[in-house]
Amino acid sequence: MRTWHEIRGFPTAVRLLLLNQLGVNTGFYLLVPYLALHLTGDLGMSAAVVGIVLGVRNLSQQGLFLIGGTASDRLGARGVIIAGCALRTVGFGLFALGDGLPVLLAASVVSGLAGALFNPAVRAYLALEAGERKAEAFALFNVFATTGALIGPLLGSALLLVDFRASALTAAGIFAVLTAAQALVLPPRRVAPTGNSVLGDWREVTGDRGFLAFALAMVGMFTLENQLYLLLPDAARRATGREGAAGLVFLVGTLAHLGLQLRLTAALKRRGNRARWIGSGLVLMGLSFLPPAAVAGHGGTPDGLVDATARVLPVLAGVLLLNLGVMLAQPFVMELIPAFGRTELTGTYFGLFYVVSGIAAAVGNALVGWAMDAGGHADAPWLPWACCAAFGLASAAGIAVLHRRRVLPAHPAAVPATA
Repeated sequence: MRTWHEIRGFPTAVRLLLLNQLGVNTGFYLLVPYLALHLTGDLGMSAAVVGIVLGVRNLSQQGLFLIGGTASDRLGARGVIIAGCALRTVGFGLFALGDGLPVLLAASVVSGLAGALFNPAVRAYLALEAGERKAEAFALFNVFATTGALIGPLLGSALLLVDFRASALTAAGIFAVLTAAQALVLPPRRVAPTGNSVLGDWREVTGDRGFLAFALAMVGMFTLENQLYLLLPDAARRATGREGAAGLVFLVGTLAHLGLQLRLTAALKRRGNRARWIGSGLVLMGLSFLPPAAVAGHGGTPDGLVDATARVLPVLAGVLLLNLGVMLAQPFVMELIPAFGRTELTGTYFGLFYVVSGIAAAVGNALVGWAMDAGGHADAPWLPWACCAAFGLASAAGIAVLHRRRVLPAHPAAVPATA
């Protein structure tokens, strides 16, 4: 009930952006997790070609976040959000209609560019519109995003019983509806000039050493959050011997966010400095990988329901702790990003943050993948879990150092919405 009460307390633009994120994650996770299966199983492509198609999509998105953020500052977040959703509609439609490699590569580029446009623009618009209540707005944003990440795979698996094309067209349809909703309902805002050229804006933001240090320190959060889609679902499947057990990972996360996110953020906002809760969240995220590590070495098929339950409970305990850590840290991370610089550069700051953290997280995920392989070869199944715990604790230590050196904005100022 509190969640819905808080939603009603925000202006229409914020409420629409929350629903937008629900739709974005539903459409994305409805399609993308099954894309590799479609390329290999339905189209008979090699693993190398599949890697190229998926890699192009990731590179198009991660490498162009700064462009999307700058466009948000100079052209207005509303138009960039609409353009991004429209491009995602086209990109996912191409996945449905094209079987050849050129069409699939075009679909990857267009859908990746779409994400690079609307991701920083949505967050910049939300930060500007929420004013003093940025932390609560981003807490709700997490709730809607996590819910979409649960609905998407469930809907996608059901649509795959028809065929992949049905999934892709449904995902494209969701983004088409989002595009129309933004165009019809999202109010335009006056764009304040930055006073610099584009290169001047980039020099100003990239020259903010404190901000860059903060973005690098947050590599642990993004790397560990990604394990909700890699390491933890794999552990749940191994523990139970059932493919469907991966759904428990998403279910636990969604229920935790729905029940606790707003209460945690509201309570913590009144107590202590933001850096304290970001650091605490990162510590908890790191420690969340220790319970699953305790059962990582149990091989073979579980002996009945009781044995499967005993094996999967530590994994789900880790999932719950990881989500609690995200709930502690992420709203305050999002609140701090625009506080580093001028209001006119909010989108650029978000864009650069996602470029830096995305690259760093990609390196982190590669290390986790290496640890999974090395642990399997060396009979050390605990190795990837220890690697993840180290990431979380190292990031927490980085935040503590930045706070002690007074690099972080202690009390983010309210950002008024422009008329």
